[in-house]
Amino acid sequence: MNDLVIGMGEALWDVLPEGKKLGGAPANFAYHVSQFGLPSSVVSAVGDDALGYEILENFASKGLNHLIEKVPYPTGTVQVEIDQAGIPQYEIKENVAWDNIPYTARLESLASKTKAVCFGSLAQRNVVSRNTINRFLDAMPESDYNLVVFDVNLRQGFYNKEILCNSMSRCNILKINDEELVTVSRMFGYPGIDLQDKCWILLGKYNLKMLILTCGINGSYVFTPGNVSFQPTPKVEVADTVGAGDSFTAAFIASILKGKPVSEAHALAVKVSAYVCTQKGAMPILPAEYTK
Repeated sequence: MNDLVIGMGEALWDVLPEGKKLGGAPANFAYHVSQFGLPSSVVSAVGDDALGYEILENFASKGLNHLIEKVPYPTGTVQVEIDQAGIPQYEIKENVAWDNIPYTARLESLASKTKAVCFGSLAQRNVVSRNTINRFLDAMPESDYNLVVFDVNLRQGFYNKEILCNSMSRCNILKINDEELVTVSRMFGYPGIDLQDKCWILLGKYNLKMLILTCGINGSYVFTPGNVSFQPTPKVEVADTVGAGDSFTAAFIASILKGKPVSEAHALAVKVSAYVCTQKGAMPILPAEYTK
């Protein structure tokens, strides 16, 4: 099978007020892609501990394919506090398993069969996982039809300009939110222009196929050379927003891989992420009307 869709990076437990939930953007992404009937897998690492085995059992129960190495570091956890608006605040533990994803022959073989991959900045905070991600990208087949998605994830200062520049130069789809775009613009030296102009600059500078900008309640945009798609954010009763952005990315990429036009893929991504906001946790089962 040479059409795999891979979520690569952190696999962890989000420790929420009501208990722990399986989390990490790559797992959320791969899980939701699988709901659209595409062959997906999550790549990460866990510790040889109870939390690590529970992650593997959870993936198995969800039917989620994975290449998860066991490494001599504790399984990752994130303390999540939800504010009154339902917005999560994160405390991400350091020097954990997903910081130390090894590059193996099995992973190289997986890369050679990959059609699309999604990775972020958070998983690159440690040099081991950062090098593994870059080697994986090197090992993917060379094709204009492959999708390499960089989903910016600026958390707790676990990023720098070098990592962001390298990742943007290696991707062909960039996903970023409005707050992250402001931060990136300051780092890159063009803070005084509006958000859309910043997006056009990044699209051209890094020769991207697409740039996805999400703006919370203020809607979302997909920029492609010469065109922009806008979708308003639906008003829903929010349970929490954990994983909503990952479900957006998954629905969008799955639709593009199925040959849908950008505007159609964008509209579905908005509906899916709004639904996930109405559910607790990052991996609810999506309604069949969305995944058919």
